[in-house]
Amino acid sequence: MSNVAIITARGGSKRIPRKNIKMFRGKPIIAYSIETALTCGLFDYVMVSTDDEEIADRAKSHGADVPFIRNAATSDDFSGTADVILEVLNDLKKIGKEFDNACCIYPTAPFITKQTLEEAFDLLTKKKFDSVFPICPFSYPIQRALEINDSKTSMVWPENLSKRSQDLSPRFHDAGQFYWMNVKTFLNEKKVFTENTGSIILNEMQVQDIDTETDWKIAELKHSLLFTTNV
Repeated sequence: MSNVAIITARGGSKRIPRKNIKMFRGKPIIAYSIETALTCGLFDYVMVSTDDEEIADRAKSHGADVPFIRNAATSDDFSGTADVILEVLNDLKKIGKEFDNACCIYPTAPFITKQTLEEAFDLLTKKKFDSVFPICPFSYPIQRALEINDSKTSMVWPENLSKRSQDLSPRFHDAGQFYWMNVKTFLNEKKVFTENTGSIILNEMQVQDIDTETDWKIAELKHSLLFTTNV
């Protein structure tokens, strides 16, 4: 069984410029994804998909391969993860590289670990899922969400107003770290999330969206509490 790690890192990040190679606790943030993929022992090939020469150079310096530069059509603000992975797998096939499973790893995932990658991969293979990815519970019950219309605040689901939080079923969100997938199924379905998708659950300390400078600072704080770095 052969596995490929595909780290997706386009150059046009808007909210945090040059986000994918911005220094995070002493090294470019993409280095965490690359180094974990290289050292976890799960992958036969670790590569970065990018449209940016500087990102490509940084990726290579940390040990990843960059076999080709990403097409402009899959490097804009509207292309999804599935579009990028489909292009990469097809381009890899053209150079004689085919795999049974692929793991799309985001470049801004410093909380990724060997253990979570292994847990998700075991679930993918043992349960024969099409794909598996990490999720995290919402910190507050979304069933009690509020909305504002013309300055007036109301409940989205008013039937939950008097329900106790502990009586509401937990709901989860994508942890935004990685997606394991069966390559054959993905090439047929052309989507990451199918009706046969599984997940592993991470806690809030293991997850952080990084979309703003404030998010970045919170992520560095969490990371400093969970990990030591060799800078």
